[in-house]
Amino acid sequence: MEAAAIIAGRRVEYLSLAWTSLEAGAGIVAGLGAASIALIGFGADSVIEIASSAILLWRLSDSERGRAREKAALKLVGICFLLLAAFVLWESVRSLLVREVPKVSYFGIGFSALCLVVMPLLARAKRRIAAQLNSRALDADSRQSSICAYLAAILLGGLLFNALFGWWWADPLAALAMSPIIAKEGLEALRGNSCGCAE
Repeated sequence: MEAAAIIAGRRVEYLSLAWTSLEAGAGIVAGLGAASIALIGFGADSVIEIASSAILLWRLSDSERGRAREKAALKLVGICFLLLAAFVLWESVRSLLVREVPKVSYFGIGFSALCLVVMPLLARAKRRIAAQLNSRALDADSRQSSICAYLAAILLGGLLFNALFGWWWADPLAALAMSPIIAKEGLEALRGNSCGCAE
């Protein structure tokens, strides 16, 4: 049963790695084209998620050492959360201070809507496997995927408000509110309190 869960975990992490690599490239390229700090920030968030998936693949790569790697993987995922929180905070404050109004990005709107569909599915798959493996690290990674979905919703709202009403400040303000939530998840992961699924 555990061996099957490890194989399923690897599959979902490879899928996550492929998707977040696409997210990173598309977000950064579209963001540069539209001068959108929010899109660039979303792409950079995906780079952190790539690191998180790589950490989990390392944790799942050896079933005999997996348990020993669990604590280290959880701490590394926690560090990824804190890096993400710092990045989102920095970019949000910078965006508000600079007052750089992005161009309307229809690609960005469609892209963030697609991410809003894909990321919750990945998060749910990771949570299910985390419960089977009793893995706090995989559960923490699933939360990072959930946060990516929240950021996609914020990005979509910001891009839509900018396109429809010219409210350039909507996205950085909403992202600013997300920073403490992301940081809290990171601190809990570092303390080993990511979920109740492990001993």
